[in-house]
Amino acid sequence: MDSKNQIKVFKFGGASVKSPQAVDNVVNIIKEHASGPLIVVVSAMGKTTNALEKLAHAFFRGNIAEALRVLEAIQNFHLQIARQLFSNPNNPVFDIIERAFYHLYHYIQQPPGRNFNYEYDRIVSTGEMVSTQIISWYLSEKNIFNRWFDASQLVITDTNYRDAGVDWLKTENAVKSKILPFFNKNKQKSPHVVAVTQGFLGGTTQGFVTTLGREGSDYSASILAYTTKASEVVIWKDVPGLLNADPKILKNTVLLEKISYQEAIELAYYGATVIHPKTLKPLLKRNIPLKVKSFSNPQFKGSIINEEYLNDNSTSSYIFKPNQILLSIFPRDFSFIAEYNLSRIFSEFARTGVKINLMQNSALSFTVCFDEDQIKTPVLLKNLGKIYHVKYNSGVELVTIRHYEKADLEQVLGNREILMEQKNRTTLQWVVK
Repeated sequence: MDSKNQIKVFKFGGASVKSPQAVDNVVNIIKEHASGPLIVVVSAMGKTTNALEKLAHAFFRGNIAEALRVLEAIQNFHLQIARQLFSNPNNPVFDIIERAFYHLYHYIQQPPGRNFNYEYDRIVSTGEMVSTQIISWYLSEKNIFNRWFDASQLVITDTNYRDAGVDWLKTENAVKSKILPFFNKNKQKSPHVVAVTQGFLGGTTQGFVTTLGREGSDYSASILAYTTKASEVVIWKDVPGLLNADPKILKNTVLLEKISYQEAIELAYYGATVIHPKTLKPLLKRNIPLKVKSFSNPQFKGSIINEEYLNDNSTSSYIFKPNQILLSIFPRDFSFIAEYNLSRIFSEFARTGVKINLMQNSALSFTVCFDEDQIKTPVLLKNLGKIYHVKYNSGVELVTIRHYEKADLEQVLGNREILMEQKNRTTLQWVVK
């Protein structure tokens, strides 16, 4: 099979499979907008990942009553969707759903281990495992030839739970040995030959499930496109394409019809939520275009990201990251913030797995902005507090404006107080409250 010109990858996020009607819409998109071999990457349904995160935190704190309450709600949510999709109550999908949550029920009856990230991945991965099997069985119900694949056996990773690193050679070998033979064997059976798998998930060589970081389903689609040399990736979203701002925050948003890989990587790095920061690099290496389209209006052209860069600076883009910590660090002995102190500080960030979104230093202080995390943030503050004086603001927001010379800065800032500002030739960043 000349896979470069045939295989496509479609990725559907949680909003696109949040209800029976949404699932039916996904099937129609696959029917009408795909031909030939197709890899379908699916996230957990609706807000399931958020709910499973609550379950994981309750389990780790020993609050089993709360964990069981959340688990029951999640199970009922999936069963309700399945009952509306499948008229036959004996469809195997019901046993699959019951079994998945039965295993999770028994898992949280045991005392948690010391590694929260490991426990998180074991629990939260249930969402994608269940959603993809519902999708696979419903495709079969609609006479679309498909097979379900376990992403933990396709995307091979290290043991850095909650933010696992991909072993590209092992992953490419796994995908080539599993998905490509399926396509080659069945390409004559149907105009649609579909491989269904999970976004966000990977697995170690020891068989433990891992996750690729929040919103990692886009990255999963990119990994599978890279390893199969796909012709394109299409991410189906609840927006008309790649917008220059979140329409829930700013009015009069503009569609970015065409931007380059490099510009998209910059936007993703600064926190644009339409694309995961890691998604673009594998596509750039193999020049695989990425399209962002609306699942509610699939005929609309949407956006395309490829190697063309002529339109990159034509529109200002606005990125908002709430729930930030602004932390300032001061040496107790009034020594300079130089290489020795910076090395110690960065070591603490690396040890706790906290990623810095913005940093700035003076002679006697080092200030950083990062995402607040219930588990990681207290550990980081405690460790740094043993060595340095620390001061911080919680609940602040990081605002990033690309190509700010064309931006309406007043509509962004309003009456909010600027706690920190940083600017280069193309990008302006504020930490505000």
